[in-house]
Amino acid sequence: SGGAGFRSPVSRSPAPLPRRLAVPLAAAGRVLSPQLPASPSRRAGGEAPCDDIEALKEKDRALDREIAQLLSEGYSVEELEKHIALLHEYNEIKDAGQMLLGKLAVIRGVTTKQLYPEYDLELND
Repeated sequence: SGGAGFRSPVSRSPAPLPRRLAVPLAAAGRVLSPQLPASPSRRAGGEAPCDDIEALKEKDRALDREIAQLLSEGYSVEELEKHIALLHEYNEIKDAGQMLLGKLAVIRGVTTKQLYPEYDLELND
C-alpha cells in the first residue's frame, strides 16, 4: 500500500520518505516527543523556547540523515515492519510462558527460578 511520501516540514531531505516509516521508528523508540516548556518565558535552566525549537529542528535533521543512511544500506520499511511484528509475537508467547511458569511454581510451592533448570531455561531467557 504505497501511500503518500512523508517530508518533514522542517528538514529538506533529498527524497520523500514513506509515511509508514513512522511505525518502525515508533517501535524503535525514535518518535520525537518534545517536552513543551511550562511557560513561554525562560525556564529555570535559562533556556528560551526558541532554543527548544532549534534543538528539535537539529534532532529532526539528524533523524532524517539516519533514516537516509538506513535506506541507503538496503533496509526496507516492509522488512522492519515484519521484524517488529515478529518481535511482538515473540514477546506475547514469552509472556504466556512466563505466566504458565509462575502458575506452576505456585502449584508446586517453589519459585519460578527453581523451575528454570527443569525446563532447560537460563535465567536471562
